[in-house]
Amino acid sequence: MCQIFAGQDPARFRMVTRRVRLSGHSTSVCLEAAFWDTLEEIAEMQGVSLGRFLSKLHDEVMARGVERRNFAGLLRCACLTYARDVKGRRPCVEELEREARTDFAAMLPAVEPACEVA
Repeated sequence: MCQIFAGQDPARFRMVTRRVRLSGHSTSVCLEAAFWDTLEEIAEMQGVSLGRFLSKLHDEVMARGVERRNFAGLLRCACLTYARDVKGRRPCVEELEREARTDFAAMLPAVEPACEVA
């Protein structure tokens, strides 16, 4: 087996559960540590907290009428999309940054959604 896959640090695939607030409801999401790292990177790139990013993503998915039972799966796929289609591609990064300025400017700056390790 290829060392790049088999030789990973076990900490990368350690399961981490975080409490998050989505659409005003507190819930928990369990993902591998590497996915949380990538989600943090995406949120940072957009200039918002991880909690705010997850809340906005959840709201957008719900507005599209997509079933939310597998939010963790959606987050994993979002990380894969980021790695495949965005990261390292300047035009995509610039577009996401532009969208983030518009999307998150409309959100009230009052309360950041909670996102802590459970």
